[in-house]
Amino acid sequence: MTIATEERLPRGGVRPNERALAPDLARGIMLLGIVLSNTAFHLWAARRGPSGWQPVDGSWLDHAVQFTMIIVLDLRVYPLFAFLFGYGMMQLYLRQTAAGADGRAAAKILRRRGLWLIAIGLTHAALLMAGDITGFYGVLSLVLGTALLRRGERALKWWTGIGVALLVLVSAGPALAALLRGELGTFGDTGADPGFKAYAPDEADWLTAAGIRLETGLFVTFAAASLTLVGGGYVIFLLGFWAARRRVLEEPGDHRTLLRRTAALGIAVGWLGALPAALAHTGVLHVTDAMQSDSGALMVLRDITGNAAGLGYVAAIALFAHRWTTRRPRRGATAVAAVASVGQRSLSCYLAHSLLFAPVLAAWGLGLGGHLGSATMALFACAVWLVTLAGAYALERAGRRGPAEAALRRLMYGSRRA
Repeated sequence: MTIATEERLPRGGVRPNERALAPDLARGIMLLGIVLSNTAFHLWAARRGPSGWQPVDGSWLDHAVQFTMIIVLDLRVYPLFAFLFGYGMMQLYLRQTAAGADGRAAAKILRRRGLWLIAIGLTHAALLMAGDITGFYGVLSLVLGTALLRRGERALKWWTGIGVALLVLVSAGPALAALLRGELGTFGDTGADPGFKAYAPDEADWLTAAGIRLETGLFVTFAAASLTLVGGGYVIFLLGFWAARRRVLEEPGDHRTLLRRTAALGIAVGWLGALPAALAHTGVLHVTDAMQSDSGALMVLRDITGNAAGLGYVAAIALFAHRWTTRRPRRGATAVAAVASVGQRSLSCYLAHSLLFAPVLAAWGLGLGGHLGSATMALFACAVWLVTLAGAYALERAGRRGPAEAALRRLMYGSRRA
């Protein structure tokens, strides 16, 4: 299979001189957001609120961190990842076809990539991180890549419109119906287990925890991906397809008006959509437990508006990248290059987060997660990200790819083209 693929493809993966700053910078910043968002699931001894996500105990500083996480990060970073994933898929496809590859051969490489991402994701979930999103995106890439990657603009617009309609009907529809019935205060499930239980960080036996993590990983990879397709959540991927065809992140200077409007509107909608949940979590806004629950109205509002925030973040980073590359300021150049090096090795750094997190924080390891609060856990997460940043920058200086990226390239293209 590998030999046949090598013969039909005129080139391998992206070369260093083909990289643009904006996508790499966005991925590097995104990974900091992801590692911070995942901290709540490792605070296994903390007292939880009705949503089962962020803890409700701790000092005023812990509450400030929780408030900030709910508004800025929770359910807002993963849409950014989804957009960049879709953007990268289309980039890979366009590079191959521009070099003379047959469209089916290029799509076949992406299907192979999706299958390997599923395998990597489930392994990651079983060993360390139940909420792995690598396999989840692998499933979505298989479906969307097969159905829409080679389709024209009209098909993309139609399916994007259908996705928006599904988001309104499937995701927001039940909450809107409850509002019209005057039952919004009782809409939701207050009896659900806290979300961190699916990660099994409080399980002292590693083998038992691994079973729980694998079960969760299978659900996230296959069931959650299916629900995303049925519920219209795939829209963010298609927007990545559309943006890649127009080289929005490679040439942000040509799209400044679009990026400015998207950044301003997207971030405003995303933060305002999460504000009621943040106020309720800290006790400033008094609502029912059902509204705050994982399936309640405030969570629905956070989930839907999180897509706007993710797009806004991408646009803001693209504008910064354009300003940086055109003005060439000297101060801070090393920091920008280091963050971009993380983005270039995003899979390696993402897996390294779990390798540094789980054995130290989980009850089956050193158990530190049972003794930290939201603020100290956020500091630990930033330290973990800085460790991966230092490693990625060292690899960049040495001219080497991340180990996970190098392995995935060999699996996709074969050793000769990798």
